[in-house]
Amino acid sequence: MPVISQGQATGPKLRVLVLTDIENEPDDAQSLVRFLTYCNQWDVEGLIATTSVHQQNRVAPERIRRIVEAYGKVRNNLLLHEKGYPETEYLVSRIKPSVPKYGMNAVGPGNDSEGSEHIIAVVDKKDDRPVWIPVWGGANCLAQALWKVRQTRSPEEVDKFVAKIRVYTISDQDDTGPWLRKTFPSLFYIVSPGFHNRGGYHYSTWRGISGDSFTRGFDGADSNLVSNAWLDQNIRRNHGPLGAEHPHTEYIMEGDTPSFFFLISNGLNDPEHPNYGGWGGRYELYTPRTRKWFLEPETRPIWTDTEDEVLGIDGAWHNSNKATIWRWRQAYQHDFAARMDWCIKPYKEANHPPVAKLGHANQLQAKSGENVVLSAEGSTDPDGNELTYEWICYGEVGTYEGSRPLTIASKNSLKASFKAPKVDKPETIHFILAVTDKGIPALTRYQRVILTVYPEKNL
Repeated sequence: MPVISQGQATGPKLRVLVLTDIENEPDDAQSLVRFLTYCNQWDVEGLIATTSVHQQNRVAPERIRRIVEAYGKVRNNLLLHEKGYPETEYLVSRIKPSVPKYGMNAVGPGNDSEGSEHIIAVVDKKDDRPVWIPVWGGANCLAQALWKVRQTRSPEEVDKFVAKIRVYTISDQDDTGPWLRKTFPSLFYIVSPGFHNRGGYHYSTWRGISGDSFTRGFDGADSNLVSNAWLDQNIRRNHGPLGAEHPHTEYIMEGDTPSFFFLISNGLNDPEHPNYGGWGGRYELYTPRTRKWFLEPETRPIWTDTEDEVLGIDGAWHNSNKATIWRWRQAYQHDFAARMDWCIKPYKEANHPPVAKLGHANQLQAKSGENVVLSAEGSTDPDGNELTYEWICYGEVGTYEGSRPLTIASKNSLKASFKAPKVDKPETIHFILAVTDKGIPALTRYQRVILTVYPEKNL
């Protein structure tokens, strides 16, 4: 089978700048605790306190600082497990307030703030890497930054500025989201606004992280892993000062976390391709004719909700947008628990993620009818734990519509195989290798294989 690409290379760190309406409810503080356990993977450019529809006249940078200072008390222990955790003083210097006004009232003349000015400065850096902006509350601080840039620069300079920004908003929590998308139509924008119901966004993809009070019945994943009882045992109690800053869940556990989940380097996530799916969910490029439930009509393509069909632990198939997140629930909860162990334990007493590798390239090609062999040879575990393997055909992602019933032989083995299906034109199929160790908690890492199948006569 000819190889058309070499394996995935580990690229430079992503640049990340968070906007948070922290203190509006407990989940922002929860998400920040988890965010800081992964902050060695990124260049954290900003932690900006904002407003939202739920907190319209207040910003709370002091709460961000309190959690960052708790991180500082466990940073040395985290460094025993992985390199790169930034100095506490550096993170503190990146905490900024925005204007304590709601929505578009904070956009326009006289509304510059430390936060909006910091966004401009970060994007203007002589750095070719894009700036990822997870938005946990309202987006008005970003809107003010872009408003000022548009007022003071040429159209070409504005386009260059906008091209460096990647946005993921947890719903539209103020009225600046629709304004941003209409005013800057080239802006990379992921949003899952869902259906506004009883003060919440019932159908939003991000609710798949844990479910919520609006969920009717079982969602297909293990709900015990997102309960306050589990969080108390594995995150909050006896896990040091940072764990103590993870508050009791009142509405939904860590509703903002999916906005940075897809930025975690785990071998599955591909931030520039929201349609590939990962811990933060899967999104399609929406056009105005494909969705009608937005709070305001959309006039441009944006990344938004789509569905996965996933076999739940109840043995039933579940088809929903939230399933694009909850299908990975055990992996991301176990990963968080392990990192909280890192806050207090020496290296030998904690578990560390395996290294998933392929015995071939990440991109392959085959002709119809050919036997395709997938190999996880080279996968290892830093703790010497035994490994298990699962090969998943991610049928919703590829262009081949028949992917989901595709049968993989030995799908729980080091090597698996299948017969390339008959196609009339080149088609792509995505396969996910999940490598899980037998440590406590069991941790999972991934590799993605993209196979292009050609008609027999064309290869």
